[in-house]
Amino acid sequence: MGNGEKLLRLVGLAVISLVFLGLYYYSGTGGKGQLKPDLEGIEAARLMAEAERIIADCRKSRGIQPENNEFDPNLTGLIGLENSPLTTTLGNLQAKRTATNPELAALLVHLLKKAGAGRGDPVALGASASFPSLIVAGYCAARALNLELLAIISVGASQWGANHPEFSWLDMEECLRQNGFNRHRLLAVAWGGEDDSGKEYPEEIRRRLLTVAQRLGLEFIQPGSLEERVRRHLDLFQAAADQKKIKAFINIGGSSVNLGQDSSILELQPGLAVVRRIPPPSRRGLIQEMVRRGVPVIHLLNIRKLAEIYRLPWDPSPLPPPQGRVFRAENEPEKRELAVIFVGYVLSCGLWLGAVGVIRKKAFRPGPGQDS
Repeated sequence: MGNGEKLLRLVGLAVISLVFLGLYYYSGTGGKGQLKPDLEGIEAARLMAEAERIIADCRKSRGIQPENNEFDPNLTGLIGLENSPLTTTLGNLQAKRTATNPELAALLVHLLKKAGAGRGDPVALGASASFPSLIVAGYCAARALNLELLAIISVGASQWGANHPEFSWLDMEECLRQNGFNRHRLLAVAWGGEDDSGKEYPEEIRRRLLTVAQRLGLEFIQPGSLEERVRRHLDLFQAAADQKKIKAFINIGGSSVNLGQDSSILELQPGLAVVRRIPPPSRRGLIQEMVRRGVPVIHLLNIRKLAEIYRLPWDPSPLPPPQGRVFRAENEPEKRELAVIFVGYVLSCGLWLGAVGVIRKKAFRPGPGQDS
């Protein structure tokens, strides 16, 4: 093999390597799970950071100092109490703090785009007050994407959620509205608790919640069977959508009307959900009913798993600045993409080396009359 042939092979392999290295980074695989930011993600993260400041200032103005809350070192105003009369279930403090990261709003932009929601589309949001930061993230993502967000929220909350009797989700909602966060439509509120009746709450707290709801022009959804509550929520969403198709449903937290009563809900992964089983109506929640109707579902529960999938920092302190990065899809598509790039690289190198061999043979083939 001559020096010229060696040089040709090396140059070709170097060019192929550079091309596939570019594909690797262009695809985002080499960027540690992120691509360059987009305008909607940046705006959503910025809005969420602003909303957190508003809620913290509002909380302080009502004499509830975020600085005195040992559970909220980042002073977001979105971390509640370990226990209170509004507490409905157990909660995970680290998960609640992880969810206050403004990048959650950028993640929701990513998930809503993946679900196919675009400018002007109606999107439904059903939530408990267990993760008030994720409700804020939903508001901000929808605003950044110019979606028509239709929400129904339960005032019940797990530990460290919006469970302060003097600063429930309704108080946070009021603070946001007073400061310009009013492009969403909160259609109604639910009581929360075991059967959405709020029967566990002391009477003075029920009266206070009713007063704040009335001030906001909101009504409480009356309790009933699971099937009745699901139907009532669906009717409210569809009426507000003015018969347009709802393009996505966002579930936040563990509200019983959203999850339903079928054990298959425990298998559901966070993010853009894949629901494999639709239970009968008596056990079916809004998640399964929306899927049955062809509506994509974004499931925001199991925050540790969500953080693992999308490489979010766990329980960060201080919170990272809002950057609005674009998130990759789940890990499995990334692995397939990497495998395709690797196979393409190996095949290209093999083809090039074969082509060089063919060129060499043609170049040194004896001509007519020459010795073979």
